[in-house]
Amino acid sequence: MSDLPRSAAARALKLAGLPFGIAGRATLGLTKRLGGKPAEAVAEELQRRTADQLFKVLGELKGGAMKFGQALSIFEAALPEQLAEPYRATLTKLQDSAPPMPASTVHRVLAEELGPNWRRRLRKFEDVPAAAASIGQVHKARWTDNREVAVKIQYPGAAKALRSDLNQIARVAGLFGALFPGVEVKPLIEELKARVGEELDYEHEAEAQRGFAKAYADDPEIAVPRVLFQTPRVLVTDWLDGRPLSDVIAHGTQAERDHAGLLFVRFLFSGPDRAGLLHADPHPGNFRITPDGRLGVLDYGLVARLPDGFPRHIGTLLRVGMSGDFETVVEGLRREGFIRAGVEIQPEDLYEYLNPFIDPAREKTFKFSREWMRTQFQRITDIRGGSMAMKINLPPSYLLIHRVWSSGVGVLAQLGAEAPFRGELERWLPGFVDDPADEERDLVDA
Repeated sequence: MSDLPRSAAARALKLAGLPFGIAGRATLGLTKRLGGKPAEAVAEELQRRTADQLFKVLGELKGGAMKFGQALSIFEAALPEQLAEPYRATLTKLQDSAPPMPASTVHRVLAEELGPNWRRRLRKFEDVPAAAASIGQVHKARWTDNREVAVKIQYPGAAKALRSDLNQIARVAGLFGALFPGVEVKPLIEELKARVGEELDYEHEAEAQRGFAKAYADDPEIAVPRVLFQTPRVLVTDWLDGRPLSDVIAHGTQAERDHAGLLFVRFLFSGPDRAGLLHADPHPGNFRITPDGRLGVLDYGLVARLPDGFPRHIGTLLRVGMSGDFETVVEGLRREGFIRAGVEIQPEDLYEYLNPFIDPAREKTFKFSREWMRTQFQRITDIRGGSMAMKINLPPSYLLIHRVWSSGVGVLAQLGAEAPFRGELERWLPGFVDDPADEERDLVDA
């Protein structure tokens, strides 16, 4: 039986009951309004209670439910302000916390993975977790050489719960789509399901983390903890002190937000060039600002392997799009498989759809904000934007790249960061800088 908080049947029942619970709250709200309570007050109360129920369930269940909630939390900045406030607290709680598993279960997993004498390796092991997330939790301990380490331990039953939750959430995807207009919920769920095996294998994660750690060793701006030991369900790394990025979002000064935003973009865009890897889970719970001002990066369970760096066509088409030549962009996307044969797209519609990515690249310094992001979401959820979402096809090789770009924009909007982001594109994105010698090569037949 799973050691996650509920059995598979109970978890499925809890998730399946979400729409009915919310519908019941809506009926109650209508009754109150008919009874004379102002419609605006009823709506605000309904929104708050809906958020409390929805994300309380996702957080309590951990597994795929919480992982899906974490993915959604990035898009909180796109909600209208009158809706965002009641959701914000419950959403951000999902980014780096969850109810912990009992110490007895933790000890059992460690004995199974490290052997009955596991305390010889993990000295001064703290039973209370430092962090608990969707498929595992982290404990602080001391390694054999007395250094402080982070011990990541996977929940027993995590694999079954993860798959079951995502299947159940897919059945009620329309509910989440209504709360987050503009976010394509079903493709997000399918992507999470496709990556289950990677995220559950800590040996796979350790390999990716070692690649990043080697590439960023002694970097003055980016901190990647070294991997010391791993099994399929336990991962031991150097401990990394720091202020959670979610705290910078909530309480940081503008200077702190700007600094965090710039390093966040620099890490994401430099990874393919420096390590041949793209960190593909950029929600705030995976980042810290260390005491010496570096960006500490955690959790490498989901990465895209890009040994040749970012595909050059991304930078080239972004640059061409900035010039306003969207007919060329349409043809370039068609060659790359983003637009299937026989599907017709108007260049002006494509501009509206891609503007959230093009806008920040236009100016030397760009200011991200919740207001800007809400404007972008309104653009892509009008009649033309809705049809565009159905016409764009994401080739498998671009799925994680698209996720990182979309999620990264969400995090930057939450931060309200202003920095010279265009310079990072020029530095790290092949094809973005106009090079006449490469122009013909980039835009001829792919």
